[in-house]
Amino acid sequence: MDTETNYYFIGIKGSGMSSLALILHDQGYQVAGSDIDEYTFTQKPLEDVNIPVYSFDPANLKPGMTVIRGNAFEDDQVEVATALAMGSQIDLLTYPEMVQNLITHYTSIGVAGAHGKTSTTGLLAHVLSGIAPTSYLIGDGTGKGVPDARFFVFEADEYRRHFADYTPDYAIMTNIDFDHPDYYHGIDDVFDAFESFGKKVTKGIVALGDDEYLRKLNVDVPVYYYGTNPETDDFYATNIKRSTNGSSFDVYYHTEFLGNFKVPLFGKHGVLNSLSVIAIAYFEEIDLALLREELLSFKGVKRRFTEKQIGEVTIIDDYAHHPSEIMATLDAARQKFPGRELVAVFQPHTFSRTIAYLDDFAKALDLADKVYLTEIFASAREQVGAISSTDLGAKISKFGGLVSPTNISALMKHDQAPVFVFMGAGDLQNTEFAYEKILANTTTNLQ
Repeated sequence: MDTETNYYFIGIKGSGMSSLALILHDQGYQVAGSDIDEYTFTQKPLEDVNIPVYSFDPANLKPGMTVIRGNAFEDDQVEVATALAMGSQIDLLTYPEMVQNLITHYTSIGVAGAHGKTSTTGLLAHVLSGIAPTSYLIGDGTGKGVPDARFFVFEADEYRRHFADYTPDYAIMTNIDFDHPDYYHGIDDVFDAFESFGKKVTKGIVALGDDEYLRKLNVDVPVYYYGTNPETDDFYATNIKRSTNGSSFDVYYHTEFLGNFKVPLFGKHGVLNSLSVIAIAYFEEIDLALLREELLSFKGVKRRFTEKQIGEVTIIDDYAHHPSEIMATLDAARQKFPGRELVAVFQPHTFSRTIAYLDDFAKALDLADKVYLTEIFASAREQVGAISSTDLGAKISKFGGLVSPTNISALMKHDQAPVFVFMGAGDLQNTEFAYEKILANTTTNLQ
């Protein structure tokens, strides 16, 4: 690609789009883009490297640009419509098309799954970056383009089959679950999407052995399963020990002992994600001693079990917005903070998902000691629905009420060194930050 190319991103603050913009900037291209004016957690990395971010305006588009169209926008969006009207004056690509253009130059690993793909992508990118030149695109808004990279690690998103045309060397598949009910018709539709993606993989797939749908994959490359069952899994963990510092476990590939590994991760999913990374490293003949060191230094990814301490209160910020993700996050919190009160503050994300998983959300959230909800966060495609957070709260036995950025008094009643777990994929951080501000002021006044 010509480094004089001028890339313009429509929706540059999207988690994948911002990552991709950072990669192209690192590789020496001219990069700019547009998005909503409201602040998002993905924009600071763009600002740090002086990538211009504009408000949506048709005048932003100029002949000769290569325009990357974000997945969230339909043809009638103001800049997309302008780009389509400009025809051959610009080169218009979708986000998946641009990612596919990049990965062909490297040994590529796409990480897919209904849950856990961002955490696993981040862990794999961290490990490989410490051992060999590695470019990566993570769904938390993090991206890096490394000159002469050996590996390209990227998140492969199943929503609307965005991963359909990717052709990675390897794929990690963390699970298959029914999510995005606004698009998929059911679990069989989701499975079909993953299997179709798997048929584009060129070397091999590393898949969770406990997932009944992943066990059904019919693809053209070997599928290696990971888990905790020596009888059925190719890569498996034994002698698992959980502590407040993380987890340790022995790893085998069939009968070959690969060693003992330690990770500063919590919950069963932390062990499983690590196993998938170890499997990729094994096939690429990575020195396992180096791998072991890199695993120890992983600090996590944005909005995935991100911790902060204010006085005696611990606050965890997490992107969990599906019942399975909520259960995994609360399991990790129980491991790291045994014996402490666990308070969940959850923002349901989209009406269709809340309706589809109403009982499952209630069951998962009741794993906490107390539960608060915000109002449902709508999407651009789904502004209203026949359900409310009050309906969900009525099914939660430990429900404490609704909260918002202007109504957090209920949260202030917890004063015995609680652990607050804020979970959601919308604007939940507005409520979280409001709580943190009052908590910080209260803590300061008590000193």
